[in-house]
Amino acid sequence: MNLLWCAVVLAMCGCGAVAGNRAIRALLRRIDRGGARGAAVQGSLMSAQKELPGGRWIGVLERLAVYVSIVAGFPAGIAVVLAVKGLGRYPELRAEKEGREAARVGELFIIGTFASVLWAAAWAGIAVGACALIAA
Repeated sequence: MNLLWCAVVLAMCGCGAVAGNRAIRALLRRIDRGGARGAAVQGSLMSAQKELPGGRWIGVLERLAVYVSIVAGFPAGIAVVLAVKGLGRYPELRAEKEGREAARVGELFIIGTFASVLWAAAWAGIAVGACALIAA
């Protein structure tokens, strides 16, 4: 019975880890507001979405991979996920763009990645802790 409850907790926390898009985007909007004013705020975040298409799906898969890596006891998997994401986005982030807006896209990429990993790690911590309590 404990195994069943642990599986339910792992599945529910996994869903919580994967469903972090709204929280991550809210954080990015809040940070973006602090760096610019007025119309430039929407422009910066919107330009980041145009420069880095597919970011939502990449974020979902990133959080899933981080969650599974931690729950499975393979923390080196986090390094693999970050390396693949960084190398996959490197050409787009490195492309010659003009001035401040290009730097802002890279900054939002890094902040979004860190926030996404922390979100998944928090849910994994909850899942591992809850399963430890259930097993005790």
